Amino acid sequence: MEEDETLESQDTFVQLRHQGFLPQAQPPELIVACPPMRSNVNVSRIARAAGCCGVTKLVLCGTARLIPEIARDAKTSLELELHRTLQPVLKKLKVDGYEIVGLEQSTNSVSIYEFVFQRRMVLVIGNERSGIDPEILRLCDRVVEIPVYGLPFSHNAATATAMAMYEYCRQMNSPTK
Repeated sequence: MEEDETLESQDTFVQLRHQGFLPQAQPPELIVACPPMRSNVNVSRIARAAGCCGVTKLVLCGTARLIPEIARDAKTSLELELHRTLQPVLKKLKVDGYEIVGLEQSTNSVSIYEFVFQRRMVLVIGNERSGIDPEILRLCDRVVEIPVYGLPFSHNAATATAMAMYEYCRQMNSPTK
């Protein structure tokens, strides 16, 4: 390889930090709903990822609070709803026409590779230790799971949520949608 080619290839990539966000084909109609979580770090990471995905509403239960240094701009860009429990909220959202989708390993769950997200949906996250409670799982219309190829047997709640939200955005902004 000649010296000129090496210099040219080094200039191929220029970092574009904080260049702004991409416009979406349509605004997402995704609501993320979390049961009482053990870690406000996880809740804050979910909020930050939700902000990056253009999600506008996050339902939190229990004593959850966002850590500003982790949640960053999501604290101001997200509508936060705080509730004691998820059941009444999910029942109301179902009546309002939202599909309720659990993010969980369960019987009849569908791999995220084959799962087709609907635009108007609620993504229900499980607790870090216990997953989605059985009474909440019964309210779900469908359940999506993310395959795991090593140990431990499941992804961290915040990581899995970010993966699912990203896939939702990818599908909603696909040229075939």
